[in-house]
Amino acid sequence: MAHPVDTHVGKRIRHRRWLIGMTQQQLAEKVGIKFQQIQKYETGANRVSASRLWDISDALDVNVSFFFEGLQDEDKTVVEKARVPADLMGDKEALDLVRSYYAIPENQRRRLFELARVLSDVA
Repeated sequence: MAHPVDTHVGKRIRHRRWLIGMTQQQLAEKVGIKFQQIQKYETGANRVSASRLWDISDALDVNVSFFFEGLQDEDKTVVEKARVPADLMGDKEALDLVRSYYAIPENQRRRLFELARVLSDVA
């Protein structure tokens, strides 16, 4: 059984990789391992060593701390979270939406964000 921290780190690796549009094969090549190992990391089946996590963070252009963000909040039940799917970072549609959002020019993106906030307050 995978440790919850390993599963969380794996999900964060997958989330970042999808967000920047990188394949498992491309990440594996940058890190110098086989893509099957990336698959095992992303599912939490294999634990990522500190040095390998460092290499992955460099390949994905994030700080190592990125992989641990939100970890302490996973056990807390918050009413707000009930409206969001449990594995939002693993939802391909949500990641495609985020990727598209960041492709919008910044000034328009800010306006879209404000519109979404207003609409969510109304709902």
